[in-house]
Amino acid sequence: MSNILEVKFSAKSENESLARVIVASFAAKLDPTLDELVDIKTAVSEAVTNAIIHGYEDDEEKFVSIKCKIDGDTITIAVEDDGFGIDNLEEAMEPLYTSKPELERSGMGFTVMKSFMDDVNVSSIKGKGTRIELAKKINSPK
Repeated sequence: MSNILEVKFSAKSENESLARVIVASFAAKLDPTLDELVDIKTAVSEAVTNAIIHGYEDDEEKFVSIKCKIDGDTITIAVEDDGFGIDNLEEAMEPLYTSKPELERSGMGFTVMKSFMDDVNVSSIKGKGTRIELAKKINSPK
């Protein structure tokens, strides 16, 4: 049995916390542990922040989309923007790489996502946007 949630919101930094809560509420159906829930919220936070800061460069007129799917004991979360895209995806995935050093970004966004989720896939087309797909199997006893 699967379940799907789709949401779209303005690319405003204040909406990052909204995204975390929405996804956490949806994931709650799987009865995750507190640690699993924190992992999901942290990864979503990083993906949404990347879309806002890097995808749109804080253009609040743009939108970020999230699509979540629960299938069995796994939640898949796709965070998408229609922004600038990533110049060099391989370089962007390297720990400590940031395209915004002037903003004191740590360059650990993708590393954080990978460490908290079971699977992270990123696709990006220059000038068309970026899609980050996160997946986590929930191992909580039911």
